[in-house]
Amino acid sequence: MSVYVVDKLMAQARRLAADYRRATGKTLPISGEIAINDAIRLLGLEPANEPQGGHDATRQLPDGRVQRLQIKARVVFDEIKSAHRMGELKVDKPWEALLLVLLDDNYEPFAIYEASREAVEEALDESKSNKRGTLTIPKFQRIGRMAWSRDDELPTGIDPA
Repeated sequence: MSVYVVDKLMAQARRLAADYRRATGKTLPISGEIAINDAIRLLGLEPANEPQGGHDATRQLPDGRVQRLQIKARVVFDEIKSAHRMGELKVDKPWEALLLVLLDDNYEPFAIYEASREAVEEALDESKSNKRGTLTIPKFQRIGRMAWSRDDELPTGIDPA
């Protein structure tokens, strides 16, 4: 399947998910696939050969090593409530860095944050009451770095950490 066809399908999926949310108030569970596609496209990554291997993409490092990346998504709607949480992390699988793709209410990416596995595991350990292996978005922003931004200003309610 060509890149053009995939991009066209992703655009249709974004519109469908946004329209569905506006019509029903519910979300379709497709933000993860959209985020993986966006991170690969925007950061020039390679899709994982084995998606069940715990990582979604890879990146060639300057020293020749291949870095495995787990990718998570969070759609941020206008009605920002308490600190949103990321989905459960695959801490039992091999990966070296975690990417968080933040999507607006039209399912378009506005920021991508990145943190090392070590920083993520340390943050999870600090939150001992957290049995599900999840972090809040502001916590992840604090331990990571911005890898990509749609523009210099983030939507209201998101802590730029």
